[in-house]
Parts: sequence; structure tokens; C-alpha cells
Amino acid sequence: MLFSMLIIIIFIILFFLSTVCVLAQEVYDPTPHRNSYIAASYVKFLESAGAHVVINKSDDEYRRLFKSINRVLFPGGGVSIESSGYSKAAGIFYRLALEANSNGDYFPIWGTCLGFELLTLLTSGKLLLSHTNTSGIALPLNFTDGKAMPKWSLVLYLKSLSRNSALVQNFSHYEPNFTKSETLKSFYRVLSTNTDGQNEFVSTMEAYNFPIYATQWHPEKNAFEWTRPYIPHMPSLDLHVLTFLLIYFVAFTARKSFHSFPSTEEEEKALIYNYKPEYTGTQSAFEQKYFFLIRIIL
Repeated sequence: MLFSMLIIIIFIILFFLSTVCVLAQEVYDPTPHRNSYIAASYVKFLESAGAHVVINKSDDEYRRLFKSINRVLFPGGGVSIESSGYSKAAGIFYRLALEANSNGDYFPIWGTCLGFELLTLLTSGKLLLSHTNTSGIALPLNFTDGKAMPKWSLVLYLKSLSRNSALVQNFSHYEPNFTKSETLKSFYRVLSTNTDGQNEFVSTMEAYNFPIYATQWHPEKNAFEWTRPYIPHMPSLDLHVLTFLLIYFVAFTARKSFHSFPSTEEEEKALIYNYKPEYTGTQSAFEQKYFFLIRIIL
């Protein structure tokens, strides 16, 4: 069954191209020509499923960009989820996505780690992070025993894998506390949890009524990041299936959106191919980064 699912997904991916915007975030030491970055692992993650990647270059054109892309990805990182340009851009795309989906215009969102935390803030209106000892460790996914899942639930992909393998990489010191918010519990379906030995926390979620998905862990690091010894790279079938099932899920759900650029020329100008990644593995948790100059209004 798993093999058949992969064949179907790969067939769809080969015939339908999607364009995904990965949100850039501020660098710690900006210069006149570079104030923002995207980790290259997110680009590789998406390109592995045949998706094109674009960036958010100017915040006064987000609505136009929104109508041109098929998904937005809120990546992990280290900036503020309350006051950064990253959080402002995410808030704009989040509101546009809710409006579009409510009007029958399908548009998905994916959040990873910091993006997961930011989604809980955008949904609840409150900062609900609790400290956990979960930075730099790999953990198994503990799936929740919920009611019947919808046809394209993310958990149907994840449950194809072993529950017992420490496959998922965590990098956060803080996790959203769902017990403090009825809004979060009514908006998001909890798909998996984890524990640091003392505190249980939500590690995977999806919205009940919107195509919004998020992981507190990093599905892109297993295959594309090598700077830290605690990132799992063992020759495990489950490990690689996990990464690429998530890649195909992200790409497939993006292909259900019918947004497109007004012209090929405009799309080509927005593509990540206009920039070159730089090796940053000796000074960063990321092997490579793309750097940009983005006009940010806080």
C-alpha cells in the first residue's frame, strides 16, 4: 500500500508543477546588501518534489505574490515571532490564506519549528511557549489516537512509519502549550506528541477546517543538513521514507492550489534560481544559506 501511494504521488508530481514561497528572515549581522536569509535545506526539500521556490522580496507586494504561489512555508529559525519582519510577513500570508480558503480558494500553509510556534501565536493571539529540554535531540513520533482522519490528513502519511524509531530532529527550547488555549485545541487537530522526559508537548498538527500543517520537528534536516552530529543520518528506510513522504505531501497539497504568476517572465524573476547559496556550515547550523536584501517594514 505504501509503495502504491508513493507511485501515485510521484506521478502527480511529475505532471503538475507548484510554486512555493519560503519566508525569509532577518540575519543577526545585516549589511547594506544582505539583511535576510533562507536556509538552503528548505529549498532542496521542496525542489526534491519538483516544486519551484520563490521568496518574499517586498512586503508591499505580498497580496500580489499570494495570488501567484501555491503554498507558503514558514521555516524554522531564531528571530522573534512577535516583532520581526518574518512574523509580520507570516501574519499577512496567514490572514490571506484564511480569507482565500473560506471563499473556496484552496491555499495551504506549512510551518516548521519556529513556523509551528508562529502559527500557534497567529491562531490564538497569545504567546503560549513553555520551556522544554528538546534542542538538538532526535525523538520518535507518538501518534495520538484521534477520531477518523480526513482523506488527506498528514497523519496517514506519517503512520506508515515506525513509531519506535528516533527519526525526527528537534531544535527548539520552547514548545507551544495547547492546554492554555481552547482556541488552539478547537482549531488544530493534534497528530503527534513528544516528551522531554518531564513535559509532553505537541509535535505535529493540522487545522481541522483549513489546509494548514505544522511540525515542531525538522523533516528537511535528515536529508539535507550535516553540521550537527545529533541529526539522524543512519541508513534507515524509515528515515528516508519519512523525509520524502513529507516532501511529497507538501508538494501534492500545493498542487491543489490553482494560483499562478501572470506571466512566465514574472515568475522567472521571482525564482530562487536568481540567487546563489553560500556555504555557512563552519559558522551556522545550516550547511548553506541564500542571502537577500529585503525591504522590511516593522
